[in-house]
Amino acid sequence: MLTLKLLGMPALNALLASPLVWAQASLEPSVAQLPDAPRPQPQASLVLASAIVVAQHGGGDESSEEQANPETPMFSVFVRPGDKRYWISGQANVIFQGRLPFHSLYEGPNSFRNSAEYKTSMIGTLYTAVRPTHSVRYSTDLILDIESAGGRGLSEALGLAGFTNLDVVRNPNLGSAPYLARYEIHQVIGLAAKTTEQTQGPFALASRVPERRLEVRIGKMTLPDFFDVNSIGSDSHLQFMNWTVDNNGAWDYAADTRGYTVGGMAEYDDRAWSVRYGIFAMPVVANGIDMDWAFSRAHGQNGEFELRRSLVPGRIGVMRVMFYANRAHMGDYREAVHAYLAGVDPTPTITLHEHFGALKYGVGYNAEQELTAQLRVFGRFGWNEGQHESFAYTEVDQTVEGGGDYAGARWGRPADKLGVAFVSNAIKRDHQDYLHYGGLGFLLGDGNLNYGRENIVESYYNWHAWRGLFYAVDVQHISNPGYNRDRGPAWVGSVRGHVDF
Repeated sequence: MLTLKLLGMPALNALLASPLVWAQASLEPSVAQLPDAPRPQPQASLVLASAIVVAQHGGGDESSEEQANPETPMFSVFVRPGDKRYWISGQANVIFQGRLPFHSLYEGPNSFRNSAEYKTSMIGTLYTAVRPTHSVRYSTDLILDIESAGGRGLSEALGLAGFTNLDVVRNPNLGSAPYLARYEIHQVIGLAAKTTEQTQGPFALASRVPERRLEVRIGKMTLPDFFDVNSIGSDSHLQFMNWTVDNNGAWDYAADTRGYTVGGMAEYDDRAWSVRYGIFAMPVVANGIDMDWAFSRAHGQNGEFELRRSLVPGRIGVMRVMFYANRAHMGDYREAVHAYLAGVDPTPTITLHEHFGALKYGVGYNAEQELTAQLRVFGRFGWNEGQHESFAYTEVDQTVEGGGDYAGARWGRPADKLGVAFVSNAIKRDHQDYLHYGGLGFLLGDGNLNYGRENIVESYYNWHAWRGLFYAVDVQHISNPGYNRDRGPAWVGSVRGHVDF
């Protein structure tokens, strides 16, 4: 398998030796030509691993396992030396998902199929970075990441707004060959002499940074690395798996089919708050791999304000408010429906009503709060104007989400996590009419629509097996798949293996 060849880690043999994974691979010999993932989710796993290294080494230069604190659990196969001017790490993630049959009055070309089915996804990432200078006030990072992904999603990742596996996207033609996931220049410009500690990771190598600073990033990146981040619900490798649980579903962020884009962003950080803004390339067509480089007519603007203030004394709390505004060659649902009803188009077809410079905009809210040493809760709200077509992420015009996780210290497993989340997705009237009359989006289209909100409940248990090796079980219940009351509910079960090194 190409993921293993890329990573070359003996520990991956244990990860991928699951009978379920190999059974799936043997039944699907064409897996090398299957979809790539929209994006990796490194925040929780890599930050956790970096934090534990700092705790073990106190920011020093020790590099041997024997010098680490033996009572502190490790979250990486290898001990990473602290405060170095380079970073090399990797991860691999395998998710096996299965679905039971469910009630369905009809199916269309883009339906979530109602028959029993199972699929496997695989993704591996190599993270590298170098810090060429010693300066704390003017630190620079050069980042380069390589990725390989393969596997399928249930129903080819069609039929759900909140799809069940963030590691896949519906495009069977991209294949699983390694690709350049990120290349970035990250520049810190200090605005104060006072410094503060920073957890080292693949996107920021300095162990100390100015308390007040400006950070600039230019290159290829994925926006959820920096916007709408949530330490409880953003990581499909150690936490939830659903698209609209790990991200704000109404945020149609600029991205190609794999979830990456090219552009630049600036962030101002102060002691208790941050503000960030970026402008990025948009795809040529909805869910497309090719980007439109004419920024004057096609671009995605994103802004976010973050306030680090707890509602519970002595605990950690964060609130974030976000906006986005995308301009691209997008279609208009209302025009497509009117043309169909007037007899101009035989079926509603959004691609016949696209306009250069069309504007799609929205807002989002994201909050997390620690309640006890083991219990954390989080929530999201998202809204967009809904008249223009869903273009880059998924088909959601409004979303509400809540959930939390609980660490397993009470049963002697402090590194284990139990999580539960609920998300309710919706689309606006123009979008509803388009699907009702038989129109197809890039994800949805049952041929008809008896509209209802798509409601999803997801729960998982993540087990820390050894060092950087984790296993998880996950269950998702989806009411009204694809916003259709004539279909569902659907149950999806998952088993996940993950390794960080």
